[in-house]
Amino acid sequence: MYNIRFENKDDVILLKVTMNIKKELGEKIKRLRKKQKLTQEQLAEMIDIAPRNLSSIEVGTSFAKAETLEKILIALNTTTEELFSNDHIKSNEALINEIHNCISSIQNNKVLLEKVYKVIKALIQE
Repeated sequence: MYNIRFENKDDVILLKVTMNIKKELGEKIKRLRKKQKLTQEQLAEMIDIAPRNLSSIEVGTSFAKAETLEKILIALNTTTEELFSNDHIKSNEALINEIHNCISSIQNNKVLLEKVYKVIKALIQE
């Protein structure tokens, strides 16, 4: 994250949001690439960019040009709606419900429940 000061606090918020958009889009491209079982090198070749440029897009340090995004959509056989959707982000309530359902599904397995408990305790204590 850049350490930049602005007179207007709204500008700082806008900068952070923009940087998050690049990172989220890069993560989505990476997920879709892996789902297609493609390496960075393979996808980079398909869309005619250097692998290091694709890496920069996936980690969110640079943003793809419109024509590169178009090539990515075609190469990954996806749509703009899927690429830009945030359906992978769930609300706290949805996450709690899913966690509860997972735990309920193993309620008769004491060994597994104890392992889940230890993982949760370790995460909470961080």
